[in-house]
Amino acid sequence: MAATAATKSKAKTEYSKETYLFWYESMQLMRKFEEKAGQLYGMQKIRGFCHLYIGQEACAAGAVTALRKGDKYITAYRDHAHPLALGTHPNAVMAELFAKETGISKGKGGSMHIFDKENHFFGGHGIVGGQIPLGAGIAFAEKYNNTGHLCICYMGDGAVRQGALHEAFNLAMLWKLPVIFAIENNGYAMGTSVKRSSNVTELYTLGESYDMPSEPVDAMNVEAVHDAVARAAERARAGEGPSLLELRTYRYKGHSMSDPQKYRSKEEVEEYKQRDPIEQVKHTILSKKIATEKELEAIDQKVNAQVEESVRFAEESKYPDPAEALHDIYEQKDYPFVTD
Repeated sequence: MAATAATKSKAKTEYSKETYLFWYESMQLMRKFEEKAGQLYGMQKIRGFCHLYIGQEACAAGAVTALRKGDKYITAYRDHAHPLALGTHPNAVMAELFAKETGISKGKGGSMHIFDKENHFFGGHGIVGGQIPLGAGIAFAEKYNNTGHLCICYMGDGAVRQGALHEAFNLAMLWKLPVIFAIENNGYAMGTSVKRSSNVTELYTLGESYDMPSEPVDAMNVEAVHDAVARAAERARAGEGPSLLELRTYRYKGHSMSDPQKYRSKEEVEEYKQRDPIEQVKHTILSKKIATEKELEAIDQKVNAQVEESVRFAEESKYPDPAEALHDIYEQKDYPFVTD
């Protein structure tokens, strides 16, 4: 059943100074990193596919503050920002985009296949919807091992048309798995709007077919994301099973760097920018005197320095040895027929 009625009756949560400043710095890092990645792609220093997260930062930042250390994260191929929010060093992410051996996936994953075991980030998946049953599987492992942890599984609005979603939803509810399914609904599956590709445009209602607690979330507002994820996490840890959150967000850039964006107007993009998640947090911080303009400028300078350092690190790093292509595929002791 939908949880919207219960959601509206909830009192607004108060957040600490540390939380607000984390949100601001985290989202600024995502934004500046992605802007730099777009610039470097245009310079052909980053090749292959590249999907930017600009505009969607609250979806990742709000979840990180609502969840616990040890909870698992998995997403699709728009995946640079999530590990940054979790604490992955920008150097390792940028080096991965450059396909260098110092990258977080050893230069073999590139933009779409970023993983960070230490920070419990399970990718980065190029197959549309492929991560959805994987997210349910990770949650199954957490329940089986009685860890008390959960998995949050992100997907785009285009992925909800994949059959694997329904299989995962069914088993997740049947076995009451500790998983939060989060649809990052930015309005367009590549260049096709939700209204043109789905009979169901209120995507959160898809969970109702499985009696899964489901709700829409204003994901241009990081506080709203935090609250919704916190509620879903509480249910999951209590053994009540999965939830579906439709994170209503927006991407300011195209689907990928090759997208001319002819399917939407500049006015539409500008309208969403009026509710920019970073500017909303900045306004709250300043209006509540949580920090001064000067303190926020210091954070901006820190973030800019981190991004510039990540580029320098990536530029100076080496490409992997060609023999590395044969590693991390089979375990030598288990598969003796594999040789270097």
